[in-house]
Amino acid sequence: MSGKLSTQFKYSFMAGLNIRGQVFAVIFIMNTVFIILGSLGLLPFPAQVTAVSLAGTAIAVMLAVNIIGDIAIGRQMLGSQRAYLTALTPVPRWKTLLAGIISMGIMDIVSMTLSIISVVWLSFNLAGLGSPIELAREGMRLTGIEIYTIFWSIMIFIAVYFLFITVIIFSEGARRSFLYNIRGGGFLSLLLAFGCFYLVSLLQIVFAPFGSVLRFGIFMSITMESTAAPALFLLIALSAAGFFLMSSKLIERRINL
Repeated sequence: MSGKLSTQFKYSFMAGLNIRGQVFAVIFIMNTVFIILGSLGLLPFPAQVTAVSLAGTAIAVMLAVNIIGDIAIGRQMLGSQRAYLTALTPVPRWKTLLAGIISMGIMDIVSMTLSIISVVWLSFNLAGLGSPIELAREGMRLTGIEIYTIFWSIMIFIAVYFLFITVIIFSEGARRSFLYNIRGGGFLSLLLAFGCFYLVSLLQIVFAPFGSVLRFGIFMSITMESTAAPALFLLIALSAAGFFLMSSKLIERRINL
C-alpha cells in the first residue's frame, strides 16, 4: 500500500462511496429532472408539490446514507479486518486519518449541499418565484457585506463539521486505546466526546467582549458581528486541528483492533 496521501485518499474515498454513490446518483438525477421540467413549466401544481416532497425526503435519505458511508471509512481506519492491513503498512497514521476526514468532508458536504439546493430551487418554482438565477437577473443581487457574511458562514459551517468528525474519531480512538481495558470504556468515550464539545463551547468565551453570549443548557454560543467571523472560524479550525493531531497520535500507537 502506497504511503502517498493521494493514494490513501483514494482508498478512503472508495471505502465510503459504495452505496452512497449509488443513492446520490439516483437523487441527483431525480432532482435534476424535476428542476428541468419545473423550469420549463411542464409540471402541474400537484406534480410540483410532489417534487418538493420527494426532494425533501431525499435529504433525510442522503443524510442516513452519508452516516453509513462515514462509518465505513471509520472502520477502515479504526475497525477490524481492513484496519489490520492499514496498521501493518509503513504509512504514517496521520495520512490515513487525514485522507479519511477529507473523504468524509467532500462526499458529505457535496451531496448534502446539492440536495438542499435542489429543494430550494423546486420550492422557488412551486411558489412561483422562478429560479434563483432568474431572481438574480431581476436585480436581487447581493451586496458586498452579504457576500462576506455568506462566505464566512459557509466557512464556519465547514469548520464545525470537521470539528465534529475529529472529536468523534478522537473519542473512538480513545475507546480503542487507553480506554480499551477499562470497564465501561464505550460510555467513557461518549463522555469524552461530550467533554470535548463542551470545552470548545467554553473557548468561545474569549469573544464575549465582541458579542452577546447565548446559553443552550450548559453549552454556550457567541453571537458576534460578521466582521469577527474570521476569528471564530480560526478558533474552530484550530480546535479541529488539535483533535486531529491527538487522534493521529492515538492511532500511531497501534490501537486495539
